[in-house]
Amino acid sequence: MSEQARIRVLSVDDHPLLRQGIAAIINSQPDMLLVAEAASGGEALHKFREHQPDVTLMDLRLPDLSGIDTMIAIRTEFSAARIIMLTTFEGDVEVQRSLEAGARGYMLKSMPPKDLVEVIRQVHAGKKRVPAELAAQLAEHLSDEALTEREVDVLRHVAGGNRNRDIAERLFISEETVKVHVKHIMEKLGANDRTQAVAIAVRRGIIQL
Repeated sequence: MSEQARIRVLSVDDHPLLRQGIAAIINSQPDMLLVAEAASGGEALHKFREHQPDVTLMDLRLPDLSGIDTMIAIRTEFSAARIIMLTTFEGDVEVQRSLEAGARGYMLKSMPPKDLVEVIRQVHAGKKRVPAELAAQLAEHLSDEALTEREVDVLRHVAGGNRNRDIAERLFISEETVKVHVKHIMEKLGANDRTQAVAIAVRRGIIQL
């Protein structure tokens, strides 16, 4: 197959081992070609401009920009960019954010290589792909009321082990207001206490520890 006919792939990940693994998988496919690799968001944008790949595999967590911000930057310049987010995290909030920002696919790094190349082919063909277990999670939380920015702020402070009084001082609000926020957070997340609220929020990708 000529180089023109192959699916040209850009791989973005800050772990050299993972990049090497992805390179080996892609280059072993007769219909694919790895045209470039990047280890950061800034490098990804530069390599995208240079190579304009058909499909980009984007790690969600990068050392400079997040994968989502990097994708937004690329898609601002190249609206037709086909980007698949790759992550070890199953948080439905991050899946939702990625898809809203224009991701064409979302893959877990724990998936078998044959699934990865299949998703690359489908995204290249213009389809969108989200694994069934993530789609189910998305559906489960679709009707949930989202946390406000202020509630997420409060939750981050809770996760940092701060008491209501400390949080109130840091956010320049009253302790009573903090209590109300914490109550709403627990209701929205279906948590019984602060520790459980933090655990749920981390699992769903609402906050990162």
